[in-house]
Amino acid sequence: MVYTSIDLSIAAPLATLTLNRPDLHNAFDAAMIAELRSAFAALAADASVRVVILAGAGPSFCAGGDARWMRASLGWSHAENVADAQALDALFDAAWSLPKPLIGRVHGAALGGGAGLVACCDLVVAEDSARFGFTEVKLGLLPAVIAQYVVPKIGLGHARALFVSGERFTAERAFEIGLVHAITSAGDLDATVRSLAARMLTSAPGAIAAAKRVLDVVSSRDREAARAYVVEAIAAARTGPEGQEGLRAFLEKRRPSWAPVLER
Repeated sequence: MVYTSIDLSIAAPLATLTLNRPDLHNAFDAAMIAELRSAFAALAADASVRVVILAGAGPSFCAGGDARWMRASLGWSHAENVADAQALDALFDAAWSLPKPLIGRVHGAALGGGAGLVACCDLVVAEDSARFGFTEVKLGLLPAVIAQYVVPKIGLGHARALFVSGERFTAERAFEIGLVHAITSAGDLDATVRSLAARMLTSAPGAIAAAKRVLDVVSSRDREAARAYVVEAIAAARTGPEGQEGLRAFLEKRRPSWAPVLER
């Protein structure tokens, strides 16, 4: 697929997915939403890719919705708005459920849906000058679609305070509430992201995918259903090829087959 608003670069085992509308601070429109969803689907299916880095070109990570896209919605019917929201939700679901580590590389502004994308990442490194915000209420709207991804990440209490205020907040506060996992200077941003990506490659890819699925199950099912699932999940892992290889490698004091030799 030829992309016009994003850039997908693969240097297996790493892939970098870059929002690429820098003149508009990488704001969403329908085309970008469709392209991002397609890219996440392609990355999920590409066995050569084991870690995905999500970044933004230009001065910002993602400043939310494109003004022209939002202006067009003023004339849409209820049914058209439902269809548009469903497309947006499909994007966030594709990011959230990507069966591989998704590392966010965040600089500049991450607002509205951009902050929602940050919440979908497993690990997030932010430049110390980055700013975040769930700013929808400032426009008379609400962070509805992204709520199902933001609330599990930062908790109900923080979400309530930030959703109803619409305030912008610093990278330090984002770190305090669990939206961001590391803060660096601009000069160290890429090196920190690469270091985290390298660490992810020492873990078994199938186990990572299964671990992400376990998190969804235990947070969405009742206790008895979750207990049944996790018991089966660990039994399957122990008897599966990765579990067998990983345990043998540990006992034999060697690297497992999936772990690369990292450059010093």
